[in-house]
Amino acid sequence: MQPDATPLLAASGVDAGYGTMQVLWSVDLDVRPGETVLLLGANGAGKTTFLKSLVGLIDARQGSIRLGGDDITRMRSSDRMRRGMTYMSELAVFPDLSIEENIRIGAQALGHANPGSRLNELYGLFPVLRDKRRDAASSLSGGQRKMLGLAKAMASEPKLLVLDEPSAGLSPLFVKEVIRILRDLQGKGIALLVAEQNIGFLEVATRVFVLEGGRIRFSGTVAEMSDNEALRKAYFGLK
Repeated sequence: MQPDATPLLAASGVDAGYGTMQVLWSVDLDVRPGETVLLLGANGAGKTTFLKSLVGLIDARQGSIRLGGDDITRMRSSDRMRRGMTYMSELAVFPDLSIEENIRIGAQALGHANPGSRLNELYGLFPVLRDKRRDAASSLSGGQRKMLGLAKAMASEPKLLVLDEPSAGLSPLFVKEVIRILRDLQGKGIALLVAEQNIGFLEVATRVFVLEGGRIRFSGTVAEMSDNEALRKAYFGLK
């Protein structure tokens, strides 16, 4: 991928919030085809609000959002999904539905009445789900639910997968498993935007944006972030 590749996703000057409370101020972020961008920030930094504005769950009050070169700022969330952007929230799954029903719901965006081949492909990526496919999602462990959430999101064959805190509630072992799966997805040419506070996800990042107090405080490569003394102290605990 060339550094000057046309962005798949480009957010420019995005303001957003809830009611009279403003959460984001003039946020700029872009994701290029096939790369992994890490949106790093502490709890309350505005990460989830920003992701929701990207996928159309809340309105951007100012600024623009473009996907594949097209302006999607006022587009419905379902239409953004059809254009190739899929969102995985922290909750991610429908607990009362079976594993396979969850994945089929994710595949509906493809317009397939019976996406059997896609199911088989996803069971290959997530073999732990195959044997449990008829069980309710509520029967899964926290880590397994996260696997199901990823499978459900991947079922729509997105060009861009937007992930909100994929490490939330997971043991360190399962966090490593999620990172491994994301690394596998990178090999399939999917662009990833990962909002996290866990710096372990720097392992798979192409570039990093640091969000603090609703504003982007840093953007650059992982190497450039590690060379920034203030960020080294804030995120790596170095003095």
